[in-house]
Amino acid sequence: MKSAPHPNLQIWMDLSEALAVASEAIAQRAKKQVARYGRRSYHARRPGAETPFWNALGAMLRAELTQRGAKARLARYLEIPKQRLGDYLKNGSRIPDGETTLRLLNWLAHKRAGGDLSI
Repeated sequence: MKSAPHPNLQIWMDLSEALAVASEAIAQRAKKQVARYGRRSYHARRPGAETPFWNALGAMLRAELTQRGAKARLARYLEIPKQRLGDYLKNGSRIPDGETTLRLLNWLAHKRAGGDLSI
């Protein structure tokens, strides 16, 4: 009989599985883009079809931010303006930097485990 993994571990396992699927898609797109246009490292990355990891994370975050005041608390936890969080999640005009993304993942893991770091 198999025992169920710890809830925190299950969250990370689910997230890593979603990211693995997304990485396959981005690898195929990147290969086609490099072949077509060459390397364009000087362009800023924008949200869209080329950012499946961010799209998956954004969807998970939006699902957790339905309670009144949740976005404002999260913005305070991240130490960013509330409008910037809106740019990340609703407007789709920006992608957070690495540190902010890691803090978002940490917040999401704690939230799904029953805690809330933003309180």
